[in-house]
Amino acid sequence: MEKPCIVCIAGGSASGKTTFTGQLEEALAGCRLLSLHMDRYFKSKDIRPRANAPITGIEYLDDNHPNSFDLPQLREDLQAAVASGDYQVILIEGLLTLWDREISNQADLKLFIECRPDERIVRRLRRNMGYGLGFDEIASVYLDLVRYRHDEFVEPSKWRADLILNGSNPSPTALEMVVRQIKEKAGI
Repeated sequence: MEKPCIVCIAGGSASGKTTFTGQLEEALAGCRLLSLHMDRYFKSKDIRPRANAPITGIEYLDDNHPNSFDLPQLREDLQAAVASGDYQVILIEGLLTLWDREISNQADLKLFIECRPDERIVRRLRRNMGYGLGFDEIASVYLDLVRYRHDEFVEPSKWRADLILNGSNPSPTALEMVVRQIKEKAGI
């Protein structure tokens, strides 16, 4: 049984991680592929940590802290997928895929999707307003807490990446290169 090619895809909130993962899924459609999305591992809101914003002191549900995710379950699901022998490629997408060393150390390819903070906040506003949240609520959480968590956990993990990709202006060439590398590592 050959080990699948494991790819970690990290980046800030609304940087383009999910979009790039979708492009990889489409480009690798003929492969036995599994995508693990970190957002599916959020702990329930009643046990998710809360944090006080560093400047305003306002308390928020902290969706950008490692303790907000059931990382042991994600690691267990990854191990089960590898052990099953069912997959040629496993994509792991989320804020902290490179921060978590147990996950990132297993990766054959580590990607970080880079996008400027002003663009990420605009994308986050559009996305979350589509979920029915208000502008002020989204902006307050981002400015009070999300950007600090980005600086604390997400941004430092960028230096563990093998490649840093442009999330503002995705390149078809970069996608082709990544797909080629995945296929090579997976023996496809």
